[in-house]
Amino acid sequence: MEFSDAIQLLVIGISQGCGYALIAIGFVFIYRATEIVNFAHGELMMLGAFMVLTFSEIWGLGFWLGSALGILSLGVFGYLLDAVVMRRLVGQAQATIFILTVAIAMMLRALAGMIWGWSPLTLSVPFMRDVNIGGVVIGLDRITIILGTIVISLLLYVFFSRTRTGLAIQAASQNQLAAYYSRIPVKRLIAVVWAIGAMVAAVAGIMMAPVTQVDTGMSIFGIKALAGAVVGGFGSIPGAFLGCLIIGIAEPFLDFYFPAFKGTYAYIIMLAVLFIRPEGLISQTFQKKV
Repeated sequence: MEFSDAIQLLVIGISQGCGYALIAIGFVFIYRATEIVNFAHGELMMLGAFMVLTFSEIWGLGFWLGSALGILSLGVFGYLLDAVVMRRLVGQAQATIFILTVAIAMMLRALAGMIWGWSPLTLSVPFMRDVNIGGVVIGLDRITIILGTIVISLLLYVFFSRTRTGLAIQAASQNQLAAYYSRIPVKRLIAVVWAIGAMVAAVAGIMMAPVTQVDTGMSIFGIKALAGAVVGGFGSIPGAFLGCLIIGIAEPFLDFYFPAFKGTYAYIIMLAVLFIRPEGLISQTFQKKV
């Protein structure tokens, strides 16, 4: 492998890891607020990409307006998903919630196939060209994923650490009963968390669409993002980023040298880490504050 090839694979890996990390953020946010692992989160990313494609391509509203409407529509869907469905399962067994989220994932995938078809579709984006950096040709879509992930992460950090709503969400996620007695609208804020997770998943779908095209199979990225979150330490946002970056960077190199196991390395890495460190690379200790 030449040096330029290694740099290209490294950029591809970092961009993949960033895409996984955006999806993993939603997993972690929802888990920390509700202790629910939403196995349909990859399908939310897929649905977001299809909604953006509908607004921008089919309805002809253009990429930027279509993206904004697609992200907002996913936010509304995530809010209603919690308010109408998930809220009714509070106090139920984890097995029940697991089965429900898996069922929702299967229904969303089937619904997307019936509406948009099962063949891959192309989403036209303004960052579909190659740039030459020091003799290394890198896709602008890959650079956009990396920069977009950094921007979204900073915006989320400011929201959760500097706004009243963000601080209230943190309080509700640490102790819902204490937050309720402090007159914090816990139910509404949890629905907001679902909405934020769905919108971030939609952004991930937009960024990953030029790489994979838009089809029902792109929801597999949700499972790889979940593997990254487990590698980093489920419940830890920095851990989710670290785990997703490790998987994202390792995949293209392992696929290049060992193509026989292509597509499975995210799960192999997850199993290896769990054997060595079951709590993940960055264990998360929850400290309840009342």
